[in-house]
Amino acid sequence: MPELTPFRAIRYDADRLGGDLSTVLAPPYDVLGQGDKDALLDRSENNVVAVDLPHIPPKSAGPVEVYHQAAVRLHGWLTSGVMVREKSPALYIYHQEFELAGQTYTRRMFIARLRLQPFSEGSILPHEKTFGGPKEDRLALMKATECQLSPIFGLYADPEDEIGSMLAGNSAPPATATLGGVENRMWIMTDGGTIDRVASAMSERPVYIADGHHRYGTALMYREFLACAAGGSLPDDHPAHYIMFVLANMDDPGCLILPYNRALADVDMQAVLGAWSDGTERVDVKAADLVLHDGRTGDEVALRFTNRGVLSELAPDECDAWRQLDYAYLHRYLIEELLAKKMGRVPTVRYAKSVAAAQCIARDESGVALLTNATSMAHMRAVSQAGGLMPQKSTFFYPKLATGLVINPISM
Repeated sequence: MPELTPFRAIRYDADRLGGDLSTVLAPPYDVLGQGDKDALLDRSENNVVAVDLPHIPPKSAGPVEVYHQAAVRLHGWLTSGVMVREKSPALYIYHQEFELAGQTYTRRMFIARLRLQPFSEGSILPHEKTFGGPKEDRLALMKATECQLSPIFGLYADPEDEIGSMLAGNSAPPATATLGGVENRMWIMTDGGTIDRVASAMSERPVYIADGHHRYGTALMYREFLACAAGGSLPDDHPAHYIMFVLANMDDPGCLILPYNRALADVDMQAVLGAWSDGTERVDVKAADLVLHDGRTGDEVALRFTNRGVLSELAPDECDAWRQLDYAYLHRYLIEELLAKKMGRVPTVRYAKSVAAAQCIARDESGVALLTNATSMAHMRAVSQAGGLMPQKSTFFYPKLATGLVINPISM
């Protein structure tokens, strides 16, 4: 089962910033473009994006020198005192307060290291497929900086909130930040007894990767790289055996999965409806599995999926939980089977986190927006436990974690 440990993080000196890290934190690297990076650096030349996103886009490895420059920048921050190394091993309590649809939520989490394990051991479980390019970029950055800069987001089951109760407190957080309308708060926990109790409780619970599959795969590759360089193995206590996680209770009301919408480029609404006549039926929007939005006219049609059993034939090697996924039915049957045969090709699929963004894509690309329902937490857990991997972007965990609260050194 998972092996959790505290660690001596590298972090911004919050006292120098008056406790407010708003100007130096950043969203996850993989949602940023050059304009986003420039805007963050305009707020502060010491923004973590200068180190965490040396190459754009990070879908493949960039020139060697950009990763070297990132390492030099990080070392400079430590030398000048912009960043400090924690004196004692700690867990980092991390809360995000945010508003959604007029309701205020708090997602309560904590940051720790987990010992790396192959997914086959079943203690740390993925839920979606990964691709090679992003791993190459992250591996180059990890080699240069000898750090894990951005965390993996993991979930665990705790319906009684046992672990949350251990970490509860009412003191003012020493570090806060407002990022994208989300209030981020962090506390530092160094009490050995509490840390031991948290580690013991976590050892009984598998961890499900929510976001950061590529980063986890990169950490496994980095450990193998170091082991080969060392002649085949690393000391058992080497930091590269561990990886930094932000861990959240999947039973927490503030732990949300939102829909991840799609848009089909350059397709006709009526052609889509005709192709899908054997696999869907029109229903009231409240009973819909999917809503189509015509980018040309703005018309909308609500559909229910009517032939889910077909995935037993089309995807016999997938688990039952996977075959019950709306996103699996949408991609494997409706798009790749029915619509591809109608069009003579697989249409281009765009991804959008909001309804408005999907509708905009459909309008700009003369296509159709596919407005989906969210995957439930229970369904994600069932697929992961059965060893299934969802189609890409089947979950949208909101809000995104802030990068730069803590950095995990992974060299001796």
